[in-house]
Amino acid sequence: MDFKNVTAHAKANVYFDGKVVSHGITLEDGTTKSFGVIFPGSYHFGTEAAERMDVIDGDCKVTLDGSEDATAYSAGQHFNVAANAGFTIEVAEGQAQYICSYIQG
Repeated sequence: MDFKNVTAHAKANVYFDGKVVSHGITLEDGTTKSFGVIFPGSYHFGTEAAERMDVIDGDCKVTLDGSEDATAYSAGQHFNVAANAGFTIEVAEGQAQYICSYIQG
């Protein structure tokens, strides 16, 4: 995915001792996205806004809060997370790269 006419936020968001790192962008229309990399491990995130997570490289397993079932995702696939919810994402080996779109309203 390529994005044009964006404002890039240079300071990284670093989570879990550097195992998850992301950067944010603001598009011309004011919407925001983040993109980053997840190294091996299992990590839980909470959401404020609803999110669409596009996996752009690698493999991961995701368990949405309230579910006991993990779903596998690979590059080219996506999953959605409701607002004020959460998910656990697990990367077994290598890395997974993603783009997170924040869904307003």
